[in-house]
Amino acid sequence: MTVKILIADDEPNILISLEYLMKREGFEVHLARDGREALAVLQQERPRLVLLDVMMPHLSGFEVCQALRADEALKDTLVLMLTAKGRDTDVAKGLGVGADGYMTKPFSTKELVQKVRSLLEPQA
Repeated sequence: MTVKILIADDEPNILISLEYLMKREGFEVHLARDGREALAVLQQERPRLVLLDVMMPHLSGFEVCQALRADEALKDTLVLMLTAKGRDTDVAKGLGVGADGYMTKPFSTKELVQKVRSLLEPQA
């Protein structure tokens, strides 16, 4: 069975490039352009992993992660924060609201693929 991934980012260029990368790696990819849309797609598609930007319209990645962890049906979804916010306090906040990993932009696509695979490995 193909693993579903949600990519939630308000930057169209990032969505396009990450969608291409993750599809090339064999994942079923769903997209969201803001926090509200991310929660709707999470509830409808139930992806195994979400690549979640922090700074998005309507709901931040932090708020999406909190809502996801509070939802019994979604709480086991893996969350990898992808963001330009790289200060220690931002990383701590991301991990504090329940993210499974945190990568700062810019990142190498090779590193991202390795991180995604390592998060999914135990469940694969």
